[in-house]
Amino acid sequence: MTNRQRVTFSSSVGEASGVLVEPAGGSKPPGIVLVHEWWGVNEQIQSVAERYAEAGFIALVIDLYHGTLATNAEQASALLNALDNGKAVQEIAGAVEFLRGRSNGKIAITGYCMGGALSLRSAAEIRGLAAVVAYYGLPDDVDWSKVDVPIQAHFAKHDDWATVAGAQKVKAAVPVPMDLHVYDAKHAFANERRPDVYNPEAAKQAWGHTLAFLRTHTS
Repeated sequence: MTNRQRVTFSSSVGEASGVLVEPAGGSKPPGIVLVHEWWGVNEQIQSVAERYAEAGFIALVIDLYHGTLATNAEQASALLNALDNGKAVQEIAGAVEFLRGRSNGKIAITGYCMGGALSLRSAAEIRGLAAVVAYYGLPDDVDWSKVDVPIQAHFAKHDDWATVAGAQKVKAAVPVPMDLHVYDAKHAFANERRPDVYNPEAAKQAWGHTLAFLRTHTS
């Protein structure tokens, strides 16, 4: 059984919040900050956190929209465009620190779509991370020379936004190992609640790669 609860925590830009999912058992597990898609903290991303908890991690889904949820692409686009990426990374940093005392001290960041882009940005701007796993997201204006954490990335061949070419440029630019996986799939292929793009085989492969990578760097 896992335990899910809403939590608040401090960051350098003020109070932040999210949904914390803890695994069963008394030991301190590794921690994961999970950054949501442009929809916000919906039930789908919380279910991903549940999967991480079932796999032995303590997972915190940070709420960068502060309680707002998008129910269609137009709303999601407006929320994404209004987001202050610099502030978002500072809130993610606050989430990392929140997890340190509740974990074994080794914290990873992962995210999807918008969250994937912010995960990569965090790799360059947040120190002391154990690993970063990014799913089909690419940030702009990042100083890749500042990345000091191992990265794994998952991209789709049929994605006009988070392109494979863009991911390959990041891999060439970062001064650390980047484990890049490319799938014959569409953007958001790991979102099981979007049947128009969900690719079960690609999602299964990506999940296996993700768990193996995170366990290597956080155990």
